[in-house]
Amino acid sequence: MGKRIVVNVGVTETRVAVQDGTLLTELYVERRRHRSIVGNIYKGVVTNVLPGMQAAFVDVGLAKDGFLYGGDYTANVGEYERLMLGESEEEEIEVEEVERREATVPIEDLLRKGQEVLVQVSKESLGTKGARITSFISLPGRSLVFMPHAHHIGVSRRIRDDRERDRLRQIVRGLRPPAGGFIVRTVAEGKGEEEFASDVQFLIRLWEQVQARHNQASAPSLLHEERDLIFRVVRDLFSLDVEEFLVDTPAAYARCMEYTSSLVPALASRVKLYEGRTPVFEATGVEKEIEKALRRRVWLKSGGYIVIDQTEALVAIDVNTGKYVGKRDFEQTVLKINLEAVGEVVRQIRLRDLGGIIIIDFIDMEREEHRQQVFRALTKALSADKARTNVLEISELGLVEMTRKRVRQDLQSLFCTPCPACKGSGVVKSDLTLAAEIFRKVQAAAADLGGQEILIRVRPEMAQYLEAEEREGLELLQETLQRKLSLQPVTSLDREEYEIISR
Repeated sequence: MGKRIVVNVGVTETRVAVQDGTLLTELYVERRRHRSIVGNIYKGVVTNVLPGMQAAFVDVGLAKDGFLYGGDYTANVGEYERLMLGESEEEEIEVEEVERREATVPIEDLLRKGQEVLVQVSKESLGTKGARITSFISLPGRSLVFMPHAHHIGVSRRIRDDRERDRLRQIVRGLRPPAGGFIVRTVAEGKGEEEFASDVQFLIRLWEQVQARHNQASAPSLLHEERDLIFRVVRDLFSLDVEEFLVDTPAAYARCMEYTSSLVPALASRVKLYEGRTPVFEATGVEKEIEKALRRRVWLKSGGYIVIDQTEALVAIDVNTGKYVGKRDFEQTVLKINLEAVGEVVRQIRLRDLGGIIIIDFIDMEREEHRQQVFRALTKALSADKARTNVLEISELGLVEMTRKRVRQDLQSLFCTPCPACKGSGVVKSDLTLAAEIFRKVQAAAADLGGQEILIRVRPEMAQYLEAEEREGLELLQETLQRKLSLQPVTSLDREEYEIISR
């Protein structure tokens, strides 16, 4: 089995999995009440300009104001062109991953409080931060991305053949209107004028609609909303290398066929309705892969494993030998595990949608050629990642420092919530520590408690521990306080929660 897309439509959420063989490589989730806002275009109003941060806050009608960095805004079209596409006509451009440069004009000279601006969401609201927004508008189609304020024709850097790149540029150059720039997407490789013509017409009409709404609407207001997840998957992911597109409900299948017939009619026969009794994610092995992706430890086939720890500032990935001991040469053993780990590390980064600063701690390699071999394998594996990455050479300690663009919530944040017992720390107090703490609290509270007896209310397992392991401590405390101590198991209390009362 080659590449497959599996769609599971539930009551509250739609999930889309991308499998390479039996391995889950990407997962997308859209909740009914929490649709993605990336790509939405708004007419907003500036609420605050911060010269010290070279940024501004813009009210676009969301719960939190959008964050507009100075490098993501310019009132000058020439500056926009230079920032978006670079000064070289031959510069290679990735579809959604255009590098920004520092703004040359201070933001306080461009924006003022109360000013209306046209912006697009480039990054979801994450944690306490509002959405990241930009004035560099881009409208994606099936084969092209339209940039209304640019004049350049770029080609995805994943199309590597120079003759093909030139051919694609010439086709689009002959089709485009007087205003606007385009980027040719990776899926457009090998396509002809007819496919591009329909995309150009669609995107121009869409931009005219956005402009018309902008002229009529009052700020803040939504001018353009990205389509649903299934549409985006058909537009962005459904390509010739996808052998099967499996959908598990008749309604979603009908929508998928409608989108496919419009965008990629040649692939319509690959869309299939799943009619099995077992849930589609279970039948295809996706559910188990999701469960594994939420674990801290991931085992490798050789017996080694990787450990993934996420913090607010960075993600640390540690490679370990585990059960694998090799045969003769220790250096070859280390190299084998590190090379195997590369594929799994990159798969987990993509699957979990990890972003920001990522540190990978490979097992130490003495030989320089081994470090270079692992580094080349890592950069090759990352080349298939659609998110922009920047990777530094492996250090002598075996550490790799890299960054990856973060656009949406990572898998852990999307599916999990901090544990009420450990408050997100990942650990809880030991029974011994908790027992000592309870005894101290009883001693401190005894003077203020009336009655002849002190009642200690704890979790049942903690009550059992105190009865069995700390009986001597309880008796000593009773003797010291000259008061009877009783234990009461309470299932409704949390692991570290307890109550001390008198009766």
